Amino acid sequence: MHYQNDGIPESLQKDLYRSMLFPRMIEEKMLILLRQGKVSKWFSGIGQEAISIGVTHALKPEEYILPLHRNLGVFTSRKVPLKRLFSQWQGKAAGFTQGRDRSFHFGTQEYKIVGMISHLGPQLGVADGIALADLLNDRKRVTAVFTGEGGTSEGDFHEALNIASVWDLPVLFCIENNGYGLSTPTEEQFRCEHIADKGKGYGMESYVIEGNNILEVYTKVSAICESMRKHPRPVMVEFKTFRMRGHEEASGTKYVPAELMETWAARDPLENYETFLLEKGILDDEEIKAIRIGIQSEIEEGLQEAGEEPEVEFDEGHELGCVYKTFEYEDTPAGTTYKNIRLIDAVSQGLRQSMERHPNLVLMGQDIAGYGGVFKVTEGFADTFGTERVRNTPICESAVISAAMGLSINGMKAMVEMQFADFVSSGFNPVVNYLAKVHYRWNQAADVVIRMPCGAGVGAGPFHSQTNEAWFTKTPGLKVVYPAFPYDAKGLLATAINDPNPVLFFEHKALYRSIYQNVPTDYYTLPFGQAALLKEGEQISIVAYGAAVHWALSTLEAHPEISADLIDLRSLQPLDTECIYRSVRKTGKLIILQEDTLFGGVASDISALVMEHCFESLDAPVKRVGSLETPIPFAAALEAGFLPKQRFEQELMSLIEY
Repeated sequence: MHYQNDGIPESLQKDLYRSMLFPRMIEEKMLILLRQGKVSKWFSGIGQEAISIGVTHALKPEEYILPLHRNLGVFTSRKVPLKRLFSQWQGKAAGFTQGRDRSFHFGTQEYKIVGMISHLGPQLGVADGIALADLLNDRKRVTAVFTGEGGTSEGDFHEALNIASVWDLPVLFCIENNGYGLSTPTEEQFRCEHIADKGKGYGMESYVIEGNNILEVYTKVSAICESMRKHPRPVMVEFKTFRMRGHEEASGTKYVPAELMETWAARDPLENYETFLLEKGILDDEEIKAIRIGIQSEIEEGLQEAGEEPEVEFDEGHELGCVYKTFEYEDTPAGTTYKNIRLIDAVSQGLRQSMERHPNLVLMGQDIAGYGGVFKVTEGFADTFGTERVRNTPICESAVISAAMGLSINGMKAMVEMQFADFVSSGFNPVVNYLAKVHYRWNQAADVVIRMPCGAGVGAGPFHSQTNEAWFTKTPGLKVVYPAFPYDAKGLLATAINDPNPVLFFEHKALYRSIYQNVPTDYYTLPFGQAALLKEGEQISIVAYGAAVHWALSTLEAHPEISADLIDLRSLQPLDTECIYRSVRKTGKLIILQEDTLFGGVASDISALVMEHCFESLDAPVKRVGSLETPIPFAAALEAGFLPKQRFEQELMSLIEY
């Protein structure tokens, strides 16, 4: 291996050596502890240390880095205390996830490290968002993100590269090509000669670097990063290296030809660099011995401190309290000036006033800038706030949602407009596995609102008409809001943007231009988790949300003889169960109307909750009414048969007569 050390101070060359030796010695210790059952799993980076060390040293301490599970050198180079690392791997409370996750699945704002999730791909988009925040705030910084050659086959990889390229984001995409994705060799993963070639398709600079040569990694990455700080743009670097141990220790390496292992063993980044430093007289055997003794002492001290930490104990209140970031709702009362507007106008007005109130709020979505979005919610926004804050995106739902997460990590707020709620399926993973879990895992807020134009009644067919709120009410960590009236939509949207937790904000398309209401012209907020009692009666309780509220209202108007409580839930997570219980205890009967198909919907959970908490008050079985168990059809007659509007009237009358 050829080392070129011109211009690199000897002190730095020594530091690079020690920095590579440090994670190697930790790993050797971890492999012993793994066999002793003191850690549950280990993903080895032995043989790849030069990449982590070289890249981390090329970055500034204030620049974010997003490593994988073989990048222990990132953590040690950023001086993360060993006690906390060892506690993390042992599931102790002193670990970064307090026993809630293992391995390197964590982040830390203190050290500007954002850890991976097992799905790999989303962190590339998160890096885009972090870099976007730096760009918008004119901070001359680089964000480095790692993935392996296997991860470059994921859709998130291509989406993140495309966004970074289109927006000129200063993201350093670090690809560790170590030969195998678990047991699948590279020739079975892609056909291009170099992964770096993939960058060309996105108009991106790309380089191939000898990943086992610490001086080459450090010098070339340093030069690239310095250039990126002056001229922001994404750059892809493919590091050629090899994984000397299994994907994780239980996997082994039997699938790797022996001669290939021998070839790469001879290219060990640490051993070769040590030989070079000895030959050049930069280090001698005594210095190396002293370095090893010092590292060993640090490891033993860290292990002892972690070992003295008590085992994590279950505290139900604490666990539940950590799912969401604490949000102190601030009530901003409505003013005295009102205007009769449509639901879509209320959404637009609330969003505009939030943009004025929060200079760090960024809107992202397909066609939302000059075009104003397909429903014209953001019409004129680009002229007022500029296209830096009102950003057209490529059709990259997953990477855009991940980028929103990155903006939050780097101190911004984000709103993502799904062109149609149905399309969130293309970005489902970062919603339910990143945004929803990130605060519980390592205390990081996901300050993201996803607007969800949804619902049937407009003849849009199976791919533009779903009301898919139940996908998200099931997932702890998400908040789900679903207003039925303009007044609620404006006030609840303001609260959603104030809330540092991820909020799915459902807006029914059929209500956009059909429902009018007198709405305050000034900014105001409404609390989550408080249902609205629209009508009061004694015979029966009706619970609904979204368009179903209006179906229930029209049914009651057609039957003035019915005395009913009509509850508009407004928010589904948190859910105002006390309002429901009070009503049921008064009337003794409950019917729940939802537009969603019946099985597995919100109505099912409400029914179960009422049965558990109000059983003695019930005079009849709880009744659920929902749409037909089919996809949503296009033709008007089929759609009308699919929706539960007519069936609701029959079921309501039947339950009253029970």
